[in-house]
Formats: sequence, structure tokens, C-alpha cells
Amino acid sequence: MSIHRSLKTKPSGLNQHRNVLTRDERIAQLAMQGDFDNDSDSPFGLVKVGNRKMVTKKKVKEAKDDEAGTEGAEAAESSEG
Repeated sequence: MSIHRSLKTKPSGLNQHRNVLTRDERIAQLAMQGDFDNDSDSPFGLVKVGNRKMVTKKKVKEAKDDEAGTEGAEAAESSEG
């Protein structure tokens, strides 16, 4: 019987996106936003901090398309002449 893929441990599994942050990560994020002061605020009872992963579209490689287009044009010119 095999192990389910979500239960496998490998180095890439440690780099996955996490929605739940540790206290240190929440403090760091709140400090960057200006909502937490290390001197006067308590590290207990922190507010919730959203950690969203933004998915963006991948850029299409136009260099390969341009090269293929110029090669096709050159081949057409050489066959005509």
C-alpha cells in the first residue's frame, strides 16, 4: 500500500504556502504594517493576519515565437528565389 501524496515528506513540502502564521511571523507582518509596536504592545492576543497567495499568469515566451517566425520567413524567401 502506498503513502498518500499529501503525507509524503520531502524538501519541497516545506516550501508550500501556509495560511496559518507563527506568532513571530504575525508580529513581523503587523510591525511592517505599523499595527504593532515592539516596546508597548503585547505578543499575546494578536489580531488575525491574512496570508493570501496571489496567483499570476505566467509570461508567454515570445522570443521563441519571434525566432520561429523569422526562420519561416527566411525559408519562404529562399524557396521563392
